[in-house]
Amino acid sequence: MENFDRLVDLLDKLPEELATTLWLVALAMVFGGIIGLVLGVTLYATRPGNILENKWIFNVLNVIVNVFRPIPFIILLAALQPFARAIIGVGIGNPMAIFAMTFAATFGISRLVEQSLVTVPAGVVEAARASGAGRLRTLVTVVIPEGLGPLILGYTFAFVAVIDMSAVAGYVGGNGLGDFAIQYGYRQFNPWVTWAAVVLIIVIVQVVQFLGNWLAKKAMRR
Repeated sequence: MENFDRLVDLLDKLPEELATTLWLVALAMVFGGIIGLVLGVTLYATRPGNILENKWIFNVLNVIVNVFRPIPFIILLAALQPFARAIIGVGIGNPMAIFAMTFAATFGISRLVEQSLVTVPAGVVEAARASGAGRLRTLVTVVIPEGLGPLILGYTFAFVAVIDMSAVAGYVGGNGLGDFAIQYGYRQFNPWVTWAAVVLIIVIVQVVQFLGNWLAKKAMRR
């Protein structure tokens, strides 16, 4: 009976941990999504043969993205702690987790944005330029809207990846479903707690994926 009461108490904490996970992911996606969008658009625009071609800017950004994007997140958490202390004043807890998740999301999203915009047919860009549209206007009013469907799918993929990152935030004192599952499920040999957290994460991913697919479908039909 005592074990059952303990389990009920733990499961009662799930809504709070769910809210924490969504908060961590939302902040990382907002900051990382905006910075990643700017980097990704710049990568696309400055590619050889594109409307703002600049091989120096492209090569520098391309190398930076290639350096940071493949680093496993758990290693990145440790590597970024000194920078987090210098920039946000702390190297542990939820602020550190958000900082690291934002950093990782920025470079992942920038590459997704670039790859999404590359799918825009060159003929569409040429037609806009031939009609008298300037380079920046073409980029903002033609290229980005034309690539909106793939962009939405890319951000959906990034959202799911950031949820995965949030699961290891506990290594720097962050909270959320991942930390809850490890602390109270795995380490206390309580599979019910672990699987309750897993089910919630699966539900979040399914909802986000459904919304992303639906929005992308509408964007590509317009």
